[in-house]
Amino acid sequence: MPKLSNLVAAVLDTHVWVWAAAGDVRANALKEFRGAAIVSAISTWEVSMLEMKNRLELQPDAESWFQQNLASPVSLEPLSPEISLVSCQLPDFHGDPADRMIVATAMVLGLPLITADSKIIAWNEEHRMLQVIDL
Repeated sequence: MPKLSNLVAAVLDTHVWVWAAAGDVRANALKEFRGAAIVSAISTWEVSMLEMKNRLELQPDAESWFQQNLASPVSLEPLSPEISLVSCQLPDFHGDPADRMIVATAMVLGLPLITADSKIIAWNEEHRMLQVIDL
């Protein structure tokens, strides 16, 4: 695994982004990451859905949370036709469409994906289609 401090940029999986924003200990390894953190636009939808289902509370409110947590060094990557196409071409990938979009975003951008998602990690161990950094 490459050192996080050596990465120029990486795509953050949704949970990693939320953990980092909350100062969660599960994201402590990110403290050495100094590069640009890219968040897929689908992650904003995932976070909004978690809040709607009362599984996440965004403080002080959702609009402020997004504004604060999509500020430098974090940037938002929009969903492009290329990302959509690549997301549909992932062999043997599980059914979560948001995970497909996040993985495809990392692939299209040619950046590592930082995740703790065991399904993504296992899939990539079998298919080796991108660089995954297991947080």
